[in-house]
Amino acid sequence: MRVLAAMSGGVDSAVAAARAVEAGHDVVGVHLALSRMPGTLRTGSRGCCTIEDSRDAWRACDVLGIPYYVWDFSERFKEDVVQDFIDEYAAGRTPNPCMRCNERIKFAALLEKAIALGFDAVCTGHYAKVIEDDDGNRELHRAADWAKDQSYVLGVLTHEQLKHSMFPLADTPSKAEVRAEAERRGLSVANKPDSHDICFIPDGDTAGWLAEKIDMTSGDIVDETGAKVGEHPGANAFTVGQRRGLKLGTPAADGKPRFVLEIRPKENKVVVGPEALLAIDEIRGIKVSWAGLPIAEVETGAEFDCHAQVRAHGDPVPATAWVESATDGAARNQLVVRLATPLRGVAPGQTVVLYQGSRVLGQATIDAARSLQRAAL
Repeated sequence: MRVLAAMSGGVDSAVAAARAVEAGHDVVGVHLALSRMPGTLRTGSRGCCTIEDSRDAWRACDVLGIPYYVWDFSERFKEDVVQDFIDEYAAGRTPNPCMRCNERIKFAALLEKAIALGFDAVCTGHYAKVIEDDDGNRELHRAADWAKDQSYVLGVLTHEQLKHSMFPLADTPSKAEVRAEAERRGLSVANKPDSHDICFIPDGDTAGWLAEKIDMTSGDIVDETGAKVGEHPGANAFTVGQRRGLKLGTPAADGKPRFVLEIRPKENKVVVGPEALLAIDEIRGIKVSWAGLPIAEVETGAEFDCHAQVRAHGDPVPATAWVESATDGAARNQLVVRLATPLRGVAPGQTVVLYQGSRVLGQATIDAARSLQRAAL
């Protein structure tokens, strides 16, 4: 096949490209320029978007003997990932920019361009697996190394996108083996540190970065009963589950710490309460998509058993889910997930990904998270 290898400049994408070459594919390497000023992106911990990363990707392609290009996706990234991040926080939600980048850049914009240029597949260094069922339909599954599994952030991939996705690291038992292989192949990124955090926030100070992008207006902090217990400099700077930095003027009756339970941007209020009320029993999600063909229950609206995961490195919990039609006449569906084991600190804007065994069923953006205990108050 003609394969476009997305080269981030890290060890995973370099080894993935090397395996694609070794398998006999016609491989071309491409690095995505996601900023017109890459020096402003993270350099201390070496993220995935710096000038250093571009050079590392070029050196890997040189060793592999494959063509190398840099594609400028900076405007698309600014609009679809960075601005989306700002807009979501401004609306009081907590977005996942890596999920949006996979959805809108790496497996939408990049894949669209690759197919237009005659490529059959896009190869990345993600730890996930694509399996074909008996009818030849592709399914997304967890990688062999569950500790490094990245199927959660790929849960946004559609049936059509999976047809053109290649993950050569799927069956690799550990990251240590990938680094050892890179060393054997003479790739200079063999010992390069992994990237962390959000690539477009230079110092990792999300609240400080957002304060420069969103108008902050002071308002009330209230408890779960609605009583005022303090003031905040701007509701958008808080996240569900936050404990530190609340600076409450009225202590809790039991003397225990309070946590952020909810952010109400329209009222400019932050709701706080005891830790127990962070436990979420029900999730309602919008912007639902299915990784591969949806299971039969989705089509009929029947309930189905699954496991739900709401963070990239979070533990999946048993759940029952179903698709519910909109009641206001809008042409949209809602995913309802009832959790058998409550999850702590789930926030609107996050992504819930559903699994059956190792298979990724699909995902939705969390629109509402409900605590049965809190609802009873």
